[in-house]
Amino acid sequence: MTKQTLSFQAEVAQLLHLVTHSLYSNKEIFLRELISNASDACDKLRFEAINDGGLYENDSELKVKVTFDKDAKTLTITDNGIGMSTQEAIDHLGTIAKSGTKDFVSKLSGDQKADSQLIGQFGVGFYSGFIVADKITVESRRAGMKVEEGVRWISGGAGNFEVEAITRPERGTSVILHLNDDAQDYASAWKVKGIINKYSDHISLPILMEKEEWKDGELINPSDEQGGRQPGGMVKTGEWETVNKANAIWARAKKDISQDEYNEFYKQISHDFEAPLAHTHNRVEGSTEYTQLLYIPGKAPMDLYNREKSAGVKLYVKRVFIMDDAEALLPTYLRFVKGVVDSSDLPLNVSRELLQESRDVKAIREGCTKRVLGMLEDLAKNDKLPEAAAPTEGVTDVVSAQDKAEAQANAGKYTKFYNEFGAVLKEGLGEDYANKDRIAKLLRFASSTTDTASVSFADYKARMKEGQEAIYFITADNAAAAKNSPQLEVFKKKGIEVLLMTDRVDEWALNYLQDFDGTPLQSVAKGAVDLGKLQDEAEKKAAEEAAETFKPMLAMLKEALKDKAEDVRVTTRLVDSPACLVVQDHGMSTQLARMLKQAGQAAPDMKPVLEVNAEHPLVKKLDGSVHFNDLAHILFDQALLAEGGLPADPAAYVKRVNALLV
Repeated sequence: MTKQTLSFQAEVAQLLHLVTHSLYSNKEIFLRELISNASDACDKLRFEAINDGGLYENDSELKVKVTFDKDAKTLTITDNGIGMSTQEAIDHLGTIAKSGTKDFVSKLSGDQKADSQLIGQFGVGFYSGFIVADKITVESRRAGMKVEEGVRWISGGAGNFEVEAITRPERGTSVILHLNDDAQDYASAWKVKGIINKYSDHISLPILMEKEEWKDGELINPSDEQGGRQPGGMVKTGEWETVNKANAIWARAKKDISQDEYNEFYKQISHDFEAPLAHTHNRVEGSTEYTQLLYIPGKAPMDLYNREKSAGVKLYVKRVFIMDDAEALLPTYLRFVKGVVDSSDLPLNVSRELLQESRDVKAIREGCTKRVLGMLEDLAKNDKLPEAAAPTEGVTDVVSAQDKAEAQANAGKYTKFYNEFGAVLKEGLGEDYANKDRIAKLLRFASSTTDTASVSFADYKARMKEGQEAIYFITADNAAAAKNSPQLEVFKKKGIEVLLMTDRVDEWALNYLQDFDGTPLQSVAKGAVDLGKLQDEAEKKAAEEAAETFKPMLAMLKEALKDKAEDVRVTTRLVDSPACLVVQDHGMSTQLARMLKQAGQAAPDMKPVLEVNAEHPLVKKLDGSVHFNDLAHILFDQALLAEGGLPADPAAYVKRVNALLV
């Protein structure tokens, strides 16, 4: 192959610009990323060699080497892993194949601080090398290919790159960084070792560097030892040493691992800049033996809501890497969890198809799910600082110093988690029947009396009014629409709290949760309003009399709106508004029907019920009005607008309103 010059994918060009301009203050992250890539390449070779031992090419000792050349101003990371063919080099280094790329680029704001956080969620990977290098050369040969089928890839990180064929006796990849003038300190052993110890100590492969020793300078006058020497310096000995611990962190005892080490391992596998909110590390023994190290991130990735994206934890079998994103080990609604599962029972050649059918995998999945939910329950329990207790005679300190410190450290963590992942957690109500009640206890909502999503079902139950028999809620497109919905008017009047549910998943998820701890859940927008003991006899009697008096008008409204409304009836739920739309008890809400249509899915052709406030001046004006038909349609369309919908014929609505205004 002759030398080719190719252009970067547009998203890569934007990412390169962002990397070189936004991560300047955290330059050393590049080495973690490149060593992590080298380790992954070795893991992939080990996995492919299970079925084809010839890929090892008589060199089965997998390792990563880091070398530098002060004179040439280069730093090189070399692995003897799977390597790349020419086409793979073009595909992997010139384009971003990850899902969510377009979304990633669309979120770039130009704010360097905010954009650098986006990079952390996305994963900087190979391109981070351009933080410290004005040119990168990659030389590689895929395992199993001929020595003359190697490839050299070169780019200055601007807009294009070159590829050409080379002869490379060794399989694997060398990434050669041509260091910037202000990055020359990365061509030194102490600097590089320090970064490896900080970020990559837990890579399970040995990371090798050439040993150095001090050598005295040459005599200025060889015939006179007293004549002084030139300055000495460190010189390479030709021997290699392992500079990392080279053992899997999850295989070590918990007591030997610091919190910083746990955090750095999380950053290594997640490419996140922030520390995780929590982790769990356990060895499970019994009929199925495995080790789990699982993390709850503090920040949601941009493609969190893409359920088709590969997600899951890393799977190892007896410390042999098998696959990234082993989605069978956790349910889909916990796809935000990062970590590692190392099984002692699964076969080394296990495939994704076998994972779906294995009994051992089902046991691991159940165990991991319970651990994650347990972590979330602990975070939720400690989310708020303990209130100061009143002093008691003879008691000097109600809460121990250790408990206070732990509470202080965990305060606010669950709120942070829920703001990022709460909508995904709700999916578990429909996906995980066995843990439905545990998930329900973890959910949080805003309510008609609070603005933040901080109210649990248990909190709501604890402050229900005497005689209240249901947990009331309303679903809407956003918080403002929910809080100002006409359906809440009677509840506000009587001081009854209503949960506001504004996530798109709420309507679907609540179909799987009919009650909480024995108390039924009731949508205020479904069925006729029945406040039971909270509505006195006088109110009930007045409503019945109004319905009787209003019967002729209801019949006329039903006729005028027969194409739009299933029924028209007098309501007691309205105080200030003239009308609202509701659906029958077990019907699909108008909001869910709209969402399905927006997503291009089939929704049942259903008509809502129009409820009118017989005491409202606009409703009273209907009686005998020459504009009855127009007013009836306006009444319906305004009720639809109030709940976030749009009239079926907006032009006709505007025409009717304008005619009445004139």
